[in-house]
Order: sequence, then C-alpha cells, then structure tokens
Amino acid sequence: MGKSKLSKLGQYLRHFLFLAALSVVAACSSPQESKAAPYAAFVMDARTGETLYSENADTRLHPASLTKMMTLYITFSEIEAGNVSLDTMITVSKNAAAQPPSRLGLKAGQKIQLRYLIRAAAVKSANDAASAIGDYFEGTSEKWGARMTRTAKQLGMNNSTFKNANGLTAKGHLSTAHDMSIMGRHLFYDYPQYYNIFSRRSTDAGMAKVANTNRKFLDAYKGADGIKTGYTGPAGFNLTASAERDGVRIIATVFGGTSTPMRNSKMTELLDLGFRKAQKGSSPRPIAPTYSADQELVAQADTGENSGTEMEEEGGGGPAKTIRLVMAVSTSPRPNARPMHDPVAVAAVEQAGNAMAEDIAGALAEATAEPAPDSLDAQAVKLAAVEAPAELSIKAAAANPQLVQLVSSPAKPKQKAPIYDEAVVVAQAEQPAAEEVVTNVSTSGGKGYGINIGRFNSYGEADRVLMKTLLSENATLGDSLRKVVQKSGGFDANFLGLSQREADLACRRLQARGVTCFTMGS
Repeated sequence: MGKSKLSKLGQYLRHFLFLAALSVVAACSSPQESKAAPYAAFVMDARTGETLYSENADTRLHPASLTKMMTLYITFSEIEAGNVSLDTMITVSKNAAAQPPSRLGLKAGQKIQLRYLIRAAAVKSANDAASAIGDYFEGTSEKWGARMTRTAKQLGMNNSTFKNANGLTAKGHLSTAHDMSIMGRHLFYDYPQYYNIFSRRSTDAGMAKVANTNRKFLDAYKGADGIKTGYTGPAGFNLTASAERDGVRIIATVFGGTSTPMRNSKMTELLDLGFRKAQKGSSPRPIAPTYSADQELVAQADTGENSGTEMEEEGGGGPAKTIRLVMAVSTSPRPNARPMHDPVAVAAVEQAGNAMAEDIAGALAEATAEPAPDSLDAQAVKLAAVEAPAELSIKAAAANPQLVQLVSSPAKPKQKAPIYDEAVVVAQAEQPAAEEVVTNVSTSGGKGYGINIGRFNSYGEADRVLMKTLLSENATLGDSLRKVVQKSGGFDANFLGLSQREADLACRRLQARGVTCFTMGS
C-alpha cells in the first residue's frame, strides 16, 4: 500500500508539471502586453508648433517604426530634388532582404520601383522595404543612420539619433515624443503632395496588397489622416497621429503604450485635449524650413584635427570636419580666354555683344510689360515697385539695358536669345569691344549657397521667372548667378553664388510675398 500511494503521488506530480508547462507555452504563444517600456506623450498645434501637452516628452526612448517617418521624409526630398523618381528601380540589398517582420518579402538582388517601397514602408511598416531605401541611397545602415541624424538636427529634432532605416532596436537608436511630433509636422507641411500615403487603409505594394497598421485608429477618430505606428518589445506600442477639425490641425505622439487598444485610447484623449486647447480660427501656414536635399549633401570626415565643425557621435570617435560635397551645379568651368589680337574673334565678340544688348532689352520689355489688371503678374509688379530700391527700379533697368548684368545657361536651339553660363556685362552697342565681354564670377569666399524658386514646364518659363524675380529682389539677388537646371520633372529656376546669409534673407523676403523658395547649401 505504501508503494501504491507513492506511485499515485508521482503521477499527480507529473500531471501537475505537465499542466504547468502547457500554461507557460500558451502564455508565451499568445500576444502579450508591453509592461516595461516607459510612457511619454506630446501634443502640439501643428499650425503654430505650440506645445499643448507634454509628459516625459524629451526623454530619449526607443521610437520603433516611427523611425520610418524620417526614412520617408529624406526619400521625398530626394524625389523633389530630381535625384530619383517614383519609377526608379531599386535593387534590394542583402541587408534589406534579411530584415525580420514586418516584411514585404523582398529578395536580395530583386529590382522594384521606389513607389512600392514607399507604400510598403508607410502603410505596412515593412522593415525590408525601409532598409532597401536606406541602402540604396547610402550603401549601409550606418551611413543612412548618420544621414538621418544630421537631417533630424536640421529639423530641430535635437534629441534623436538613428542607426537604421526601420527602427528595429539598436544601441543608440533613440528619439522622443517631442521630436517625433516635429517629424510628423514636417512631413505634413514640407511634402503635402506625398502625405496622403499615410491615410490609405490599404495599397498596392507591387508584390502584394498591404493593409495599414494604423487603420483602426484612422477609422475610429474623426479627422484623423495619419501618420505612423510602431512596436518593439523595448519600445512598447508607439503612435504619431495627426487630425484636422474645423481648420485646426493637432499632431500628437505616444510612446510606451501597453497594447494597441490602450495606445489608441490614449491617443484619442490626447487629440481631444489638443482640440480643446488650440486657438480656434485660421493661422498662417508655417514657412517650410531651409533644409533641402542639396543642403543635406553633407558628410562627416574623420580628420583627426580640431579644425572645422565638430559633430559628436555615440560610441566614441574623434572630432569630425563637416565637408560640403555637392552643389546643385556640378561643374562651373572657366570660359576659354578670348584671343586678344585676332580681329575675327574681336569682331565676333562685338557682334555677340550687340545682339545680346537687343535680346536683353527684349527680355526686359517682356518682363516689364504692363500686365492685365488684377492679374497675379500685376500684383507682383506692384509688390516689386514697393520693395525694390528706386535706383534699381524696373523702369531704370529697362531704360539702361547696357548696365544690366545677366546670368543664365548655354545657348539652346529654338530660344529667342543666346543664353550664357557666366556673368555677362553688356557694353555700349556702338563702341568696339576693347575689353573682355564674358567674365567669370567666382563662387568662392563663402558664396557657395543658392536658392530655388520653383520648377517649370519649359526653359523659357523658368528663365522669365528668374528675370522678374531678379528685378523685384535686386537688393538681395543683384550679385547672384541665374541658372536654369533641367530635371526629369521640368526646369528648376535657381539663383547661385550667394552667401548663406544672403540666401536665407532672399528666401524669407520671397516667402513673405508668397513665392515658393528654398535654400541650397554648398
């Protein structure tokens, strides 16, 4: 009997241990709430940037897939700069193909259009798609992370450092609820033409139709139109959301939610608070930052010296020198010297000068022609007459074409006037050309900045806008170089050869008059 009782006791113990093991397995296999991630929240009036609520908002935490907002922001800037298009074919790297879920299912060496990678990263939050984008532009996750960090600083996201394109947990990959709200605001105002991707409930990602990870909140909250969810174990359930009601737009961020329902419920409370506290009525649209893709063409080079601008990176490393690598103009060769004693060459230069004087007068006449009453051009002329100095007025320029200094691009067929790369000073048409007519204008000495005032359908349209802008803003652009640059989507109208201060001042003056403008750094 003793042995029998011991045998039964052993059976009970075995059954108990078996049931306990099943419980553990079941618990591990079911979705679990995140309990360890710190909580943080931030609410802003998107129109003004005003803080409406803040809790641990500047604490550096794991952003998870909110990171992809920065990856997409830089991608949009590359598209607008004309460096890539939505149809650009991207070759998937081994690194991208090896990323864990959430995934689109990309294979190493596969080619796919950039538009599909954008959709997969924004809507499905696909880690492989985001990494494919970063690797395409910078080659490695490290270099892409460094570029993301530089861009964050330019946008005022001062507590963010990035190590990869998708937000998977990595040492030093941190951001804040405040910074991610700033990121969301820039996405909305800087690239409104692409912002709608964040409100799509589903989309075609080329390889598959994918559903939005944020669709429940988009469907549940009135006025919600984005932006991005994120989740990892260390991060918890994160969300940056944006909503608009009655002309008021609120952006809010939650870090460290314990579940999707809890995160969405908290976001509802934060947005409701924001709409209650925000000032009603219209507010002026915020001016886009001077950040541009050209400005971002900046890299760190470890010099081992203390000269230059120092940038600090986590994990050690010495001081680094900021090197500006590329301008919008890739080359600007000095024109060949004119033979001084060749009568044929001298006559040719004289003839070109005479023809150019006539063409300049014609261009000025077109630019200063009396526009139709109440037209946009008429309003622009009135504004120019008010702001331009008297001695540089349009009438004075038209009356003295020989004193006007012009710059544009090499001659093109079917153009009404010859166009030149370098600064041209036109001499009196009746006088022999005794001096050099074409002179090179240096962009050295801190003059490595420029501004872009738009992209136009034709070369002539871009050049005419440059001429009108020069006449109305001669005080700030009088010493600049006009340049029309052909891009895949049209013709960019640029002024080059400015200092950073001159470029920033010119853009602020133009933006105040409703003219699209952004600066380009050397």
